[in-house]
Amino acid sequence: MNSRSRKIATAIAGACVLSLAVSVPASAGGTAREDGKASVSVFHGVPGLTVDVYANGDELIPDFEPGTLTEPHSLDPGTYDIEVFADGQGPDGDPAIQKSVEVPAGADATLAAHLDAQGDPTLTAFVNDTSEVPAGQSRLTVRHVAAAPAVDVRAGGKPVVEDLTNPNEKSLEVPAGTVNADVVLAGTDTVAIGPADLDLVEGTGTVVYAWGSAEDDNLALKTQTISGMGSAPNGVDAGGNGAMAADNESATVWLTWGAAGTVAVAGLLAAHCRYTRSD
Repeated sequence: MNSRSRKIATAIAGACVLSLAVSVPASAGGTAREDGKASVSVFHGVPGLTVDVYANGDELIPDFEPGTLTEPHSLDPGTYDIEVFADGQGPDGDPAIQKSVEVPAGADATLAAHLDAQGDPTLTAFVNDTSEVPAGQSRLTVRHVAAAPAVDVRAGGKPVVEDLTNPNEKSLEVPAGTVNADVVLAGTDTVAIGPADLDLVEGTGTVVYAWGSAEDDNLALKTQTISGMGSAPNGVDAGGNGAMAADNESATVWLTWGAAGTVAVAGLLAAHCRYTRSD
């Protein structure tokens, strides 16, 4: 483990324990909530650190690399003993993080370990909006989790999200289809990330994470697709302009430590999530 990785690991261990509330939209659907289970994905957006994650003594996410997003997993509610090791150091070494975490029923979220605007590792939990979108439409959500200033997101050269700051998100309902998008410094034409083609499928949500560090020149995009939000009839031709979606009215579901009233990155990182790389 080199000095940079050790510094990041120490920062994560200190920075990623926090009291956390996840708001689940009251209108959102999803099998996981209907059957009482939780649905959790994890995005590793801290450059320069690969980890192995153990739960109840079993290795669940080996070689978890920066830029990796796990597939959503339907989880039974319960308490899990979590240990996170620098890559190759477990299970007999000293874990960088060791906690017991309670996973509640009904959660539908993505947990992002990432850099804040100043470049320090931090943790943010985002609600995945699974509410229905109109026929012919798709939901586009942009999440700023990079060590970078405020940005605008452009589609076809025109701003669709403006002045987005870390660690915030904005969502749009837009016509389904392929969109050429890039990320520029807010109020300018200076491209920070991209361009990249986004395939916005009808009845799905596409989440775009802007992650990495502007100072280290490793800014990148990661996409997440959330399906099952279509409404009949399908196959409506795309057309028209997207508009900002209204903020969701939501009920609050707490993701908490059973004993301490806090949650750490290791908990939802490992709670029955098998390591999967998302293209």
